[in-house]
Amino acid sequence: MRHIISVLVENEFGVLSRIAGLFSGRGFNIESLCVAEGIDPTISTMTIVTTGNEAILEQILKQLNKLINVIKVTDFKEMDYVSREMILVKLHTDEKTRAEILRMAEIFRGKIIDVSPKTYTLLVTGDEEKLKAFLALVKPIGIKELVRTGPIAIARGEKTIKPKEIQNKGGEADG
Repeated sequence: MRHIISVLVENEFGVLSRIAGLFSGRGFNIESLCVAEGIDPTISTMTIVTTGNEAILEQILKQLNKLINVIKVTDFKEMDYVSREMILVKLHTDEKTRAEILRMAEIFRGKIIDVSPKTYTLLVTGDEEKLKAFLALVKPIGIKELVRTGPIAIARGEKTIKPKEIQNKGGEADG
């Protein structure tokens, strides 16, 4: 089963290494990982996507919660959430394909962020299915290069995953 896990951590040296080691030590692959600071520059949010059996994942969640620099761990499977991914894709272009690429970018609400005589680089965001559909359409044109973020996620509605002390600074919210 696929899991998107959010881990709030102290923004300190070595935290990423300890968390990655916890996953690899239990034979779990991290399919994608995104880490960045949020509102408070001393706290980072890690979004980890992994696949695996429930029992082992439960152990990993418990072990994550025991790490000193970990503030809060949330498995999104237990709540409503929204997630988005981002891709940067460099496509081969010529006189015949430029208009078609522009139409596809418009349909998928993508942006052309770089242009050269032989390539267009597009930025497209969305859920996994939208990005798969976009890539399937542009593949025949000629994908020269592709990079993607993997999903980042946030709880829907009023629910937040930030710790209580931060919530109280910015207003009322569920934790």
